[in-house]
Amino acid sequence: MATGTRYAGKVVIVTGGGRGIGAGIVRAFVESGSQVVICDKDECGGRALEQELPGTVFLRCDVTQEEDTEALISETICRFGRLDCVVNNAGYHPPPQWPQETSALGFRQLLEVNLLGTYTLTKLALPHLRRSRGNIINISSLVGAIGQLQAVPYVATKGAVTAMTKALALDESQYGVRVNCISPGNIWTPLWKEFAASTPDPKATIQEGTLAQPLGRMGQPAEVGAAAVFLASEANFCTGIELFVTGGAELGYGRKASPGTSVEAPADPS
Repeated sequence: MATGTRYAGKVVIVTGGGRGIGAGIVRAFVESGSQVVICDKDECGGRALEQELPGTVFLRCDVTQEEDTEALISETICRFGRLDCVVNNAGYHPPPQWPQETSALGFRQLLEVNLLGTYTLTKLALPHLRRSRGNIINISSLVGAIGQLQAVPYVATKGAVTAMTKALALDESQYGVRVNCISPGNIWTPLWKEFAASTPDPKATIQEGTLAQPLGRMGQPAEVGAAAVFLASEANFCTGIELFVTGGAELGYGRKASPGTSVEAPADPS
């Protein structure tokens, strides 16, 4: 694979890097000339990507375990001597649930992955990122800004990731460390495919997901990767931003009430 020079010589950690959006981000940084540490708790996907992509190292890490994240940072510095960028991508989207079907335990477990994992790794990485005047990219979600049906815990965790990004950007600006986030919309990943397969009509589910974007398609992991490389390598005057990679899904008006909802006719205008 030919590599470029947009982020050459830099060392990047990507959590949840073994497949889907994470793998797309790993590929994009490798193509930009970076050395990439693939962090994932799934050894199969991470090892396969390590074998495929020169310039990558796979380190197994569960971001909910602080000792794992400590070892991840320590091993990265031991191998490469520096750290320039952390992409906090590891996360999970539970199956659709109405509020009464959720539990406090499930919510706590989701917080551990989606929010506290990001917080812990960031905190441990900051001393090294301050030395390199590096940057952090958090992967949030469009639904953290606009909401999502049957997804209260997930939306809450992603909204918190976006809010934390802004707070960290303020704190770390004095050290020259930029902190930004990407909020993807519908990205065609193995997780999306698995979700569609679990529904009564997978083809209709995919069609609905596709038509949610004015551009008339879902995004690709490589497009999120391109956004991440841009934030790391070229967006030098950007910190605390939320970059939507959504195909315009948040734009315009559309039907929001569920079929069967009682609709009240408007009164005569005065």
